[in-house]
Amino acid sequence: MSHSNSTKHPGRWLYRLDVDTQMAPFYDWPPRFGPSLRYALSAWSPIGIRFPFVVTAIVSWLYFSPALERCREFGIDWMAQIWLRNFALTLLITGGLHLFLYTFRRQGNAYKYDPRDLSRQSKRFHFNNQVWDNMFWTLVSAVTIASLYESVLMWAYANGHAPLSTFSENPLWFIALLFVLPWWEDLHFYCQHRLLHVRALFRFAHHWHHRNSNTGPWSGASMHPLEHVFWLSDVLLFLFIASHPIHVIYLLHYQVMGAGLSHSGYEKVVFSKRFHLQVGDFFHQLHHRYRDCNYGSVGTPWDRWLGTYHDGTERGDAWIKERRLALTKPATSA
Repeated sequence: MSHSNSTKHPGRWLYRLDVDTQMAPFYDWPPRFGPSLRYALSAWSPIGIRFPFVVTAIVSWLYFSPALERCREFGIDWMAQIWLRNFALTLLITGGLHLFLYTFRRQGNAYKYDPRDLSRQSKRFHFNNQVWDNMFWTLVSAVTIASLYESVLMWAYANGHAPLSTFSENPLWFIALLFVLPWWEDLHFYCQHRLLHVRALFRFAHHWHHRNSNTGPWSGASMHPLEHVFWLSDVLLFLFIASHPIHVIYLLHYQVMGAGLSHSGYEKVVFSKRFHLQVGDFFHQLHHRYRDCNYGSVGTPWDRWLGTYHDGTERGDAWIKERRLALTKPATSA
């Protein structure tokens, strides 16, 4: 992924990336097989945003998850074990990123999108503080609802209500499913996200997430509990296709903790001159600033096909203004 088009825009963006250069090539016409393959492989780079959560899922399953035999009946003991593991991991990963970037400011404003600080003494947020508000709704609501989804699926696997497929039984499908899940997650995210922008649902629930026009790590999974139910419901796919608890854990970790990385407010985290972690999602950062564009992700064509695509450039800023003007202009009779 090239950063050659990034420039500084004082007063609006400290760091701005030309998102048009990032759009996945899968849907280009004529097809571009080489770039598509390179894009797919780069998404799973060890310094990308997905691979670390495959690792957390495997480690979580092997060492910090209840055995399926315990899950045949719902019980507070094994369900609490899942919740505690997810709580601790979220605190470690999302909290650690916040400490690195915002508390200790280890890389200053390098690769930071928005010049503003996170809000303090703001009545828009519970506790009048953006970070405390975001932490509460992430740890109390997001972690709990994710753990409930995981518990239901563990119960379903244990009782034969969900088809179970292990690595030893079908290693090719086990691995292939990991590569298929991003397409499903992106499609589900776009559909439920557009639904949440329907005026009634936006006013009731989704506006909680959009209070974060300037995002930090804790903003990613901070939202109304109803939105958590919608957002994380994509794991119900595993009730219908052969899968393993590792796939469930991976998808939930990627969503809850991965949202902390993608909403970090930074394009990348720099640990040294030679090592950095790609975390930023300027495409979605534009959605937080403008609200009525980029409902999906750079990996899917829905915004481009349905006319809600901001390409990340100043041309896109002008397009947003023109589009809003056209939508508000009263119709004139011929």
